[in-house]
Amino acid sequence: MKNLVSVRLQLISACLFAFSSSMLMAQLPQDEPDLRSAMEMAPVDLTGTWVSVIAEDWRYRMVTPPAGELHGLPLNQLAQDVMNAWDPDADEAAGLACKGYAAPNLMRLPGRARISWENDSSLKIEYDNGEQTRLLHFDETPAADTERSWQGHSIAEWVRAETFARGIGFFGVGGGLGDITGPLQITTTRLREGYLRKNGVPFSENAVLTEYIVWRRDTETGDEWFSLVSAVDDPQYLRGLYIRSSEFRKEADDSMWSPRPCSAR
Repeated sequence: MKNLVSVRLQLISACLFAFSSSMLMAQLPQDEPDLRSAMEMAPVDLTGTWVSVIAEDWRYRMVTPPAGELHGLPLNQLAQDVMNAWDPDADEAAGLACKGYAAPNLMRLPGRARISWENDSSLKIEYDNGEQTRLLHFDETPAADTERSWQGHSIAEWVRAETFARGIGFFGVGGGLGDITGPLQITTTRLREGYLRKNGVPFSENAVLTEYIVWRRDTETGDEWFSLVSAVDDPQYLRGLYIRSSEFRKEADDSMWSPRPCSAR
């Protein structure tokens, strides 16, 4: 497998290009709608069990960071004040142990994602660490009808492969990625306030999470991978976009699936 850090930087660049392109395209006349279901339109099969491969930020992801640790986070003063008041015992007592397992942090945690189609227009992601389930809707179900939750309301769409390819070329990258497809873009709103890291780093209920799942196949080993590039926009607590990426490798089956409940620590 090519160096994961190099691959990650290339994909982040391309996803940022796709993100900016999607905002522009939303203002332009659209093509005739494709009448196929989201499952039929999928350019790649994401179903199966995927294990997180943690090659960076180990001390913030494999274990709960110490109280007050904020390295690499664009926090404003209000967020730092909230973080410094973190009390895991109080969270446990109040039934809030899952605040650190909300969508903006869930797939940064060590664990396995099991992906399947709930129906023709909804992709389901189950995560064993924290026993959480995310539903990605391709039919633009109105978010206003959705109760706030730690997994929020997610709308998904396949990004045009040519848009993503232009992003790779625009940033002068692309070598060593292997076989790759245009990503799945996910926009999540209606979040219940939670943590960006398990040590009490807050995000507000007004946060918007934008993610890209980018599938690729390693041409040397044949292994399937996906990168999850995420950007959190939360003017209440953040001074700018908080951008990260996480790597997942597909497993042959779900024999290593290991559900365990949320923990505030």
